[in-house]
Amino acid sequence: MKLRVQSELPAGFLDAPPEALREMLGGPTLFHLAGARPAPLFVSALLHGDESTGLGALQRLLRRHAGRPLPRALSVFIGNVDAAEERVRRLPEQPDYNRVWPGGDAPDCDEAALMRDVLAELRRRAPFAAIDVHNNSGLNPFYACVTCVEPSFLRLATLFGRTVVYFSEPRGVAAMALADICPSVTVECGKPGEGDAHAAQFLDAVLHLAEFPQHALVAGDVDLFHTVATVRVPPNVSMSFDGAPADLVFRADLDHLNFSELAPGTPLATVHRDGDMLEVPGDDGHTNRWRELFAVQDGALVLERRLMPSMLTRSVRAVRQDCLCYLMERLPLPG
Repeated sequence: MKLRVQSELPAGFLDAPPEALREMLGGPTLFHLAGARPAPLFVSALLHGDESTGLGALQRLLRRHAGRPLPRALSVFIGNVDAAEERVRRLPEQPDYNRVWPGGDAPDCDEAALMRDVLAELRRRAPFAAIDVHNNSGLNPFYACVTCVEPSFLRLATLFGRTVVYFSEPRGVAAMALADICPSVTVECGKPGEGDAHAAQFLDAVLHLAEFPQHALVAGDVDLFHTVATVRVPPNVSMSFDGAPADLVFRADLDHLNFSELAPGTPLATVHRDGDMLEVPGDDGHTNRWRELFAVQDGALVLERRLMPSMLTRSVRAVRQDCLCYLMERLPLPG
């Protein structure tokens, strides 16, 4: 798999739907567009083929600047165009395009080599900042994720919104790889189509930024959370979100619990089998610590301690391909 590098967008790109990009581009493509300030803003889109806001935001941004120079150079990576053609996160034979970046634990593969090439291209250009644009399948507010809580990273994140999540897992994601060379952020823009305008405004604001203020933020500037666990449903555990019979029958309003601080004992599902109902990897990546965070009481799956979920979804496919949710706690601002 060879990285395509272009200095101009192809005709029709600004109006192309995601499913048209495989034929238009031929594969994952990195564009370097000139601007008044040479250090580029890097934006990645469609690392997941069914998450269209990155593309929609870029199209809005570039139409807004059509016919005049960009205020800053812009490097754009269009990722999994094969999956975008099918409007799925990834094809069955593919790895997750946001788990194979340098620094992760994924086995070496063509896609991992591709991301190494993208990162090498960017190192040569010394980007000003990096933004990876995503959607999710449940009900979530717009929020930003960082892998570093230095002021420039938090300043970048709060240009998108005051809700910011610090995470160190999963590894192999774009924002973590790019944090080695510039301030980076992942932005979660709700369901596909919901956040295009907001994301475009964010990209435009960063394009116009000359530098990041280095003084620390104060408590009123940001709501900062820390991801403490990734929750998955084991492959041998069946699940449903519509009341259909299954090992785990989740409550119908499950995704309404996102970004709510839930008390111990909050019920999430009814349980219809014995054994390990969830997977929560420990720090060693092997142990399962789900019973530290959850319990089964009177046939109900409940929380053991006060936590806040994000990315809870009612999509079985999304759970199987990624996770059920992340669990978070509030984090004091550094300094």
